[in-house]
Amino acid sequence: MPEILFELHYVGRVVRVTAIDPATGIEVVSVGDAERSIAALKRLAARKLMYVLKRRRAKELAERKEGGETA
Repeated sequence: MPEILFELHYVGRVVRVTAIDPATGIEVVSVGDAERSIAALKRLAARKLMYVLKRRRAKELAERKEGGETA
């Protein structure tokens, strides 16, 4: 993935990290301990985003495959 946008919001002892894929506009949110490093929090959010994008692609491919079949 060439680019991921991150937003970090500190709320007390936790950090709300939003990871956004600018190409699709899909975003995910993860929450982590504010004492963790920013790199670790971003890595966690990026992994979640990659997981969501992978699942959506697989779902789209399955739907196309079903739609292309004739009974």
